[in-house]
Amino acid sequence: MALRITDDCLNCFACISDCPSEAISEGDVIHVIDPDRCTECVGSHDKPSCIEVCPVEEAIEWDPERVETADMLLDRWKTLHPHEIPELFDQEEKSA
Repeated sequence: MALRITDDCLNCFACISDCPSEAISEGDVIHVIDPDRCTECVGSHDKPSCIEVCPVEEAIEWDPERVETADMLLDRWKTLHPHEIPELFDQEEKSA
């Protein structure tokens, strides 16, 4: 599932500066997540970094209207970060 920002957003910019895919931007009232750029941090973090850094619990939630598999998210991450090795692959190489 993609993520979305709720009306509880404080516009503190923590999520914008921490998003590795630059998927979060200022909206008219609250920040917004571009679902075509959001990878839920698959490929770079164990958990979505926006949720981890947000000072408001429940300000960022899963969007049940946009269901995506881990493979879909990883493919998007590879497209957005063509010169980087996904963290998932780094871990596999280290254990091999």
